[in-house]
Parts: sequence; structure tokens; C-alpha cells
Amino acid sequence: MEQLLSLAFDNLSSYDGPKIRKGLRQVEGLLANICLSRGQGSRDRRASSMVKDQEMDEHEPLPPKSLDEITDDPAFYEFFKLQEGFEWNVAMRLVSTLDRLLARGADGSNDLLILSALDLVQGVMLLHPPSKTLFSRELYMNLLLDLLEPDFCPAIQSATIVTLVTALIDTPRNTRTFENLDGLLTITSLFRNRCTSREVKLKLIEFLYFYLMPETPSIPSARAAQDPQLPGLLQRSPSKLVKAFSFGISKGADNGRPRSAGEGETRTQEEKQALLGRHLSSVQELVEDLRQNTPFGGVVG
Repeated sequence: MEQLLSLAFDNLSSYDGPKIRKGLRQVEGLLANICLSRGQGSRDRRASSMVKDQEMDEHEPLPPKSLDEITDDPAFYEFFKLQEGFEWNVAMRLVSTLDRLLARGADGSNDLLILSALDLVQGVMLLHPPSKTLFSRELYMNLLLDLLEPDFCPAIQSATIVTLVTALIDTPRNTRTFENLDGLLTITSLFRNRCTSREVKLKLIEFLYFYLMPETPSIPSARAAQDPQLPGLLQRSPSKLVKAFSFGISKGADNGRPRSAGEGETRTQEEKQALLGRHLSSVQELVEDLRQNTPFGGVVG
């Protein structure tokens, strides 16, 4: 896996568009290999080799693996371990690539590369939640906020909002960085901008609903598995998720290992409502709507 990552990182570090695209596809292939079932896919590929004329019509997308399959997959364990170190961390390389793409300005081909990179950043953060800690740093959070500028196309703005939610969920430290950088001003200014598309405005409303939800840190560190009072994420499916986040524990496991992405100061819904109220007058209506319609599984009390 190190060799595959090395090849992808070499391409991602390039300033040449086709090489960057190749690197993004290599990362996508690696993540797909971890997340998608391959058994049926192998049979499909053998069948399609005999009926090439029907390949495009009959070939179906590979089904995603279940949580049990992912946590039992040696490839997932190897990937997760590699992400714990700086050298092989995919999120870091993707964010650096985004930074270079941002400097190139807006054009059709560059926009497609940015969209692909954002999708992969989301995927890596979901597969390796501790990588979210990158966005506790102002440099990387600013990068996402820059992508919300009106200069970028609606597709990039929408993808950035989803990436931002992925980076903030269950990570109060990142949310505090977002707030300190006037992220709420960026969000509300884009919402009020007459040139902002309807699709983006709907995403922004969804983001505000998400922001106003109670904060519940739940991304466990490796040592969290030794704690009988596991955070919410593990409580939802302890037998499946403890394995995914608890390997590599030893007496010296705390030395040199990154801290949990979920550690950090939390704010109450009322405190966040007051912060958002500095930029938006209808915050109370949003809160009431959250309580009455119970979106996101009714977690807002």
C-alpha cells in the first residue's frame, strides 16, 4: 500500500493538470478497494470480458461493503495505521493539492480537479476521522472558506459546504477554528448574496441547521477503547467500531500519536445561536424549525 500511496503522492504534488488528475484517480481507486465489495465485481469482470458488446449496459456498480466487512478488512487496518503518521496521510496531501489548485484560478478543467479533490477529502475523513484534526489549523480551514467565495462555481461551493460539515461533525475544536475565522460571516454573506444559486442556498440552510445542533464529540482516540464509558460513536455499534479505532494500543501508545479529533471545547446551542445571531436575524426561527421538524433523526431536543 505504501508503494501505491507513493505513486499517487508523486502525481498529486505535480503542477501538471493531467498528473494531478491521475493522482486523484489513484487515491480514489485505493479508497474504492477498501469500501467496495470485490467478490461479485470479479465475476462481473470475467463475464464482461466474454461479452464486451454488453459491458456498458449490463455492468452494475460494485456494492459498498458493510461496516462489518470494512472493520474486518486487513486493507482497512493497514490504511488506517498509515494515516496515523505524517508521511502517508492522504488528507494532508489532498489539502495541499487543493491549495495549489486554488492558486491556479478558475477554469473548467481546474474546477473538475477541485471537485474531485473535495470528494476525496470527504471520503478520507470518513474512513479516518482523526484526519479531521487538519482543519483545526487556521491554514486549512481558511482554504475551505476561500472555496466559498462567490468567484467559484455553484458545484464547488456546494461540495465545499459538504466537506465543511464532514470536517466539523463531532469535532468541536474544528468548529471553534471555523468560528474564529469568521466562518459564520462567510456562510451568511454567501447566503445573502443575490448571485448565489438556489442549490447553494439550500446547502447553506442545511449547514446552518447542522451548526445549531448540540455538539457531541465522539471521534475516539486509540486509547478510548480502554475507557468503559465510550463516546457516542462507539456506543451506537460498539462491537463493530471499537475494532476500527482501537488497534495499535499499547502501554506507550500515547507517545507521539495524534490526539483524538473529537477533543476540544464544546458550546451549547444557545451560545452558538447567539454567535450566529450576529450575522443572521432569523436564528430563532431556525431553532424552532429544528425542534418542531426534528431533522437529522430528531437529535435536537
